[in-house]
Amino acid sequence: MLFSKRTPEAGNEANIRWYHKLRAKYRLIILNEDSFEEKVSFRLSRLNVFIVTGALAIILIFLTIYLIAFTPLREYIPGYSDTGIQRDLYELQLRADSIETALMQKDLFIVNMRKLISGEAVDSVYNPLPASDSATRANYARISLSKSKEDSILRADYERENLYNIRTNDNSKDSRKASLSTISFFTPVKGVITSRFDASKNHYGIDIVSGQNEAVKAAFDGVVFFSEWTSETGNVIAVQHPGNIVTVYKHCAVLLRKQGAFVRAGESIAIVGDSGSLTTGPHLHFELWINSAPVDPELYMTF
Repeated sequence: MLFSKRTPEAGNEANIRWYHKLRAKYRLIILNEDSFEEKVSFRLSRLNVFIVTGALAIILIFLTIYLIAFTPLREYIPGYSDTGIQRDLYELQLRADSIETALMQKDLFIVNMRKLISGEAVDSVYNPLPASDSATRANYARISLSKSKEDSILRADYERENLYNIRTNDNSKDSRKASLSTISFFTPVKGVITSRFDASKNHYGIDIVSGQNEAVKAAFDGVVFFSEWTSETGNVIAVQHPGNIVTVYKHCAVLLRKQGAFVRAGESIAIVGDSGSLTTGPHLHFELWINSAPVDPELYMTF
């Protein structure tokens, strides 16, 4: 490789100013080492070299900034925080809380079914613990316990509407076992009995004809353990009550409660209908089972 400089006359070389030196031309020649044959040559100046070098540096700086600011490579820089991570963590926390709540509700359902099988009272409502954050805690010092006119009216309306609802929430050992002598069943539907209880003919309930679209009420507090359609008896809903008591409602038009739901006495659970192949018209077939044996419902309630 050989460098040669093209300069003006030798006598004037000392008088060339510095900016003339920047524009002075140089030739970059690439030679064959064996034959000294010229392969490639470039005409350069100091100014051109500085301009090319500066342009390349600016381009490299721009590319580096672009990669850091607009590509995922920025996450590999120590100390860099991504705002999307905080959002993802918040969404994951919400999902975890939802899963925890669902698991607790299913655990409560399993515990209630065990209590029903053993004849104990069940827990009707799942109440999760309040948040520990002080911002969400109630300010109990500001709560007023004095009665207001509106509060008295609300209490009177509630007591009047729920006058005939049966509740068995006493936690004492004696009250956990329902006694037939103390239970007052709620009539599931008012109407005319067209077919009475007759175990000898495998008719383990009574048929009640009532008005069209009449609501079927739960006879007692309990948990729905069957709510499906069958080919012979149509839409059927069955409720397990404390004290090993079961009530069955057949030939319904619509089922209003699903399996696993807790119902109160007098709460609507279905609509009277004529579904199923064994139906003879719109009516309710109602059965009452005590200790796994069918009994005549007319002995315990008035229709």
